[in-house]
Amino acid sequence: MMTNKRDIQLIISRILRTGVFASVGIALAGGIIYLWRHGNEVVNYEVFKGAQGYQAPGYVFHNIVTIHGRAIIQAGILLLIATPVIRVIFSAVNFILEKDYLYTGITLLVLGIIIFSMLQGGSF
Repeated sequence: MMTNKRDIQLIISRILRTGVFASVGIALAGGIIYLWRHGNEVVNYEVFKGAQGYQAPGYVFHNIVTIHGRAIIQAGILLLIATPVIRVIFSAVNFILEKDYLYTGITLLVLGIIIFSMLQGGSF
């Protein structure tokens, strides 16, 4: 059963909308949890500690189970970053099914650039 282009556009828009709303909801829940636990703490501005551990996805997923607010916020941000990547993957699969090899190649090139950029991160 072939779907028409309008159906594909509708599915892509739902993917983007769902990803954005879910990431906002997750980050908001994490922010509420973080403020609930740490809202009354006094901040020492003389020493900058940063958020080193919360940059690694493995650390984030491990601390979601223990309901750490910062980890939940970071999970929302990771979902927000993953949403357009999922859209590109879906588009590539769609172009493969349509046997549109030019757009398949372009989409896979874009996906490769995104993945390469994410893996290079802060290594420069």
